[in-house]
Amino acid sequence: MRMTKWIVGFALLITSSLFTVAQALPTLIHNVKGYTFADGELVQFDSLLFEKDTVIAYGSHKDLADTAKVSIAIDGKGATLLPGLTDAHGHVLGLGLNLMRVDLRGIDSLDQTLQTIKDYAKANSELRWIQGRGWNQVLWAKKEFPTKQMLDPIINDRPVWLSRIDGHAGWANSKALELAGITKDTVDPAGGKIIKDANGEPTGVLVDAAMGLVESKIPELNSMERRTALELAFDHMLKLGITSVHDAGVDFETYKLMLEMAKQNQIPVRLYGMLSGSDTYLKTMLELGKVELPFLKFRSVKLYSDGALGSRGAALLAPYSDDPDNKGLLLTTEKKLAADLSLITQYGFQANVHAIGDAANRLVLDAFAKLPEEQSADVLRHRIEHAQVVALDDIPRFAELNIIASMQPTHATSDMNMAGDRLGNERLKGAYAWRKMREHDVLIAAGSDFPVELANPFLGIHAAVTRQSSDNQPEGGWLPGEKLDRAETLKAFTIDAAYSGFWEDEIGSLETGKKADFILIDRDIFSVEPELLDDVNVLQTWVGGKRLH
Repeated sequence: MRMTKWIVGFALLITSSLFTVAQALPTLIHNVKGYTFADGELVQFDSLLFEKDTVIAYGSHKDLADTAKVSIAIDGKGATLLPGLTDAHGHVLGLGLNLMRVDLRGIDSLDQTLQTIKDYAKANSELRWIQGRGWNQVLWAKKEFPTKQMLDPIINDRPVWLSRIDGHAGWANSKALELAGITKDTVDPAGGKIIKDANGEPTGVLVDAAMGLVESKIPELNSMERRTALELAFDHMLKLGITSVHDAGVDFETYKLMLEMAKQNQIPVRLYGMLSGSDTYLKTMLELGKVELPFLKFRSVKLYSDGALGSRGAALLAPYSDDPDNKGLLLTTEKKLAADLSLITQYGFQANVHAIGDAANRLVLDAFAKLPEEQSADVLRHRIEHAQVVALDDIPRFAELNIIASMQPTHATSDMNMAGDRLGNERLKGAYAWRKMREHDVLIAAGSDFPVELANPFLGIHAAVTRQSSDNQPEGGWLPGEKLDRAETLKAFTIDAAYSGFWEDEIGSLETGKKADFILIDRDIFSVEPELLDDVNVLQTWVGGKRLH
């Protein structure tokens, strides 16, 4: 405990719960309802002792105060203290850009969506492109994809490009289509689709790989824009109690910037980066080796196997129930996936593969099963990102192969209004199947997939426990047999998420010797009514023994 560094007889009481202290002395936070995991089991405490950036002990106020008579003391005023939360699947740059662009998330009418776009364009007349994200036609009255004809009367002098909520479809105006050279004669690219009307004219909606036809024409971000977006995202996460994040797909320019920022101590959350498997410079980044810095790790690669369920791009074993001629889109072949995994694992990197549909999940499981032992999940902790719709026979294979299921609870509550239509009742048995995963001892790393979903982790905790939307519908929960209990859910957002990023020895719990990453919140998540779990407010966020929010 480095007792020689303590100044005997000096005690300072600080009662404000909103105070940042210099870490020259051990600090004792007491009068809290504390929870952490020890050897995988949930334990409670009322005081936490840490020195500089490291936890010394948790326990009772009396025991720790007797041990550390000269520590700085902070009265937690009865707040609940948890280990800092990890979002095991988000898109950090995308979140920052989303905070900079027009946000269409949750707007439940086409008219209001168009008005929001119009207002944003008027307020940002200097922008060369109008960009945004979040539209969801399922929320609109007719539930139909939008068209360029809806955008053109609002904005016709500048290109418009708006990503769907899931990021797997985009909506363009005529100007953007013109710049991309998209006409009725343009052929669908492999792994993508240009939606066309009855006359064969492009409607303005592009799915998956077809999105690149427009996105390739958008001017590249400059370094300042990229840095600003990252800083906005970091600040946003800290306010929400996220002290660690797994960034699902980092391109080379962002990789270089993150390295620069980390070396200058400018990344305030612990960031586990997945290299973008589609980046031209992937091999260069792999050859540079694993990055293991206090606030930045690069030792994994993000791959894609299929699209998303909402845009009917998820690859299914049988056709969509509401589109009998469509099985979705496989974005990679069996041969290409095998080659990608071979390359990634030769460098000792973890492979994290996006798979939504049951065909995609099976393809990825089969590919992982063929890896030699030294490149297998037993060694490299491979993950399937999302694992949303899995054939029942394939769920036990996650555990058999030691594949981590990186799942996002709010996807279930966001998708429940259309998943049944897409899949039918039988396939729903393996959809968003958290309980079945746990019954087979599959490790779940929880996240949000922001900015597809909101970054607030308590929305995910609420969704996992209740299987309900934020307005607590449907009564009793959607597919309620797949609920997780509160301890399982917190574990998925803390120690299990940390394990999935090779960080369990330093973060994810508040055991002795780990980093002092923790949050104070305004209610006890183990005693509050379940429907109030998404109303939690984060009072303070501490990272490495420093209060950053």
